[in-house]
Amino acid sequence: MQDINRVQILTKGKNIKHDFSYNLNVLKIPRGTRDFIPEEMDKRRYIEGNIRSTFHTFGYREIQTPTFETLDLFTLKSGDAIIEEIYSFTDKSGRKLSLRPELTAPVIRFYVNKLQMKPKPLKLFYFGNCFRYDRPQKGRYREFRQAGCEIIGTNSPEAHAELIALAYKILKNVCLKEITLSIGNLIILSSMFDKLDILKEDKKQLIQLIDKSQFDDIFDFLQNLGISKEKVNKFLDVLQTSDPEKILNYIKGDDEAEIELSKFLEILKLLEISFDVNYQIKLSIVRGLEYYKGIVFEIEASSLGAEKQICGGGEYDLIPLFRGRETPTAGFALGFDRVILALENEKYNFPLSKLDFFVIPVNEEMINKSIQITQKLRKLGASTDLDLLKRGVTKSLKYASSLNAKKTILIGPKELQQNSVTIRDMNTGKQKLIKINKITDLIE
Repeated sequence: MQDINRVQILTKGKNIKHDFSYNLNVLKIPRGTRDFIPEEMDKRRYIEGNIRSTFHTFGYREIQTPTFETLDLFTLKSGDAIIEEIYSFTDKSGRKLSLRPELTAPVIRFYVNKLQMKPKPLKLFYFGNCFRYDRPQKGRYREFRQAGCEIIGTNSPEAHAELIALAYKILKNVCLKEITLSIGNLIILSSMFDKLDILKEDKKQLIQLIDKSQFDDIFDFLQNLGISKEKVNKFLDVLQTSDPEKILNYIKGDDEAEIELSKFLEILKLLEISFDVNYQIKLSIVRGLEYYKGIVFEIEASSLGAEKQICGGGEYDLIPLFRGRETPTAGFALGFDRVILALENEKYNFPLSKLDFFVIPVNEEMINKSIQITQKLRKLGASTDLDLLKRGVTKSLKYASSLNAKKTILIGPKELQQNSVTIRDMNTGKQKLIKINKITDLIE
């Protein structure tokens, strides 16, 4: 049975009654979504501004794509199975659409449509809300915010090192302390798979086990396929090593993999020497093998517990799939909500939003003058609020404190006779009389 409530409203000043029913479910927030109070929005805008600033310092420029796209855009990239994981719908003209579950496909669609002739490399970044029909849990929502970037038109070691450094610096610049950057390479990993000489279906199952770091299960699985214990142990040893020499010895004879390893090591050297980035080699990163290739990386925040991945990216090949001219492409996506949660778990002190001035008229005769002073300060860019409830000085000061006002301006008849106002420092509680024409000198 639906939860129905009957409501009567008495229109103010008139003897008119409205009697109607409504479903109380309309007042419930949809599952997996959130409302944000002003203090939470202050946190989010502060971190977003910090991230945006870091993108700019690396030469990236912001773009924006629609919140919904054609359903085919996402099935083309991820297959029909993704339909079960996303919000798809048919519009009034019968078009099959989807709320975007991620931002890479829309950005590449945008590039193929309008940006292919732009000078290269293209450095693009973006923020946007995304939607997935996941089971909601802490740090994972059905509506979530994502930040990310793509570099299009170069696959040089310098470009890839800079991209990885950008992801790392973004998280360091927002003051996350406990983060771990892991770097792998899918061409090298594919060469390792070839050494096992297993069937395609078995390879898919192996990838799932690698993705979950279930190394004991990998051992059993490969043994059951008839691969010798020695061969399995050697594979697992290289899969978990951080020693480039071991990797080279294992893939010897595969020219493509050896060339890729050389480039891989060049990227790592650049990260150490030129970008001052700490990392670990992790060949067990197996993200998106259908379109990722070459360098891949992930960043984890240990304060998030089991679900600790906060960023992932690498080199990929989507442009030809969307009928664009083949062009080197790499990028990463950052879980914005997880960044906030990780910072909260690390007990980071987010800067409080401050109001520059709160103007308090002592009585009704002072209201016009208070409005004039308020407007003058606003025109000069100072955040300024005014007591709109005529609540008196004591209550107004308390309210100003709740707004984190830096200063209050008290306007009374005695002060106005001297063409002055009383300025109160809300941090120290000290007050002083100041001429009205000197108020603007207080703007920081």
